[in-house]
Amino acid sequence: MVDIQTVSIAIASASVALVAIYNAFQVRHQSKVRQTELVTKLYSIYASEGFQKDWHVFMEEETNDYNTYRKKYAIEIPPTALFFTEIGVLLSKKLIDIDLVDSLFGGVLMRYWQRAKPLLESGRRELNEPRWGWGLEYLCNEMKKREQRQ
Repeated sequence: MVDIQTVSIAIASASVALVAIYNAFQVRHQSKVRQTELVTKLYSIYASEGFQKDWHVFMEEETNDYNTYRKKYAIEIPPTALFFTEIGVLLSKKLIDIDLVDSLFGGVLMRYWQRAKPLLESGRRELNEPRWGWGLEYLCNEMKKREQRQ
């Protein structure tokens, strides 16, 4: 015969297990919510008038030489490159999902990379800094890998 103490221990154990399962689902859900909010905020920066102006200036620039670009615009790195570098760093730390990034920036990003790569390589040589802009390159490499898998 089963006594009350055994039943209460079984109920308590089942309750603990259910709470643990529920918490695991909540953590996963909150992670997805945070990633979605982060990418949405990034997209609002991308869609801003200032970013779009910087984008067009960069994409229409004729030079691929870092020193020429820096002297002409009096900045070390184009703001658009900083933006995509940030996304690359977040992706490398698994703080955002590559599917979301691809959905919002995929085609634009790869066009940008074609234009930015020679300037990035020139900057690395001029600054003697092989990791300069690594987040941007990481992001583009991950996007290429994703495209090849599909």
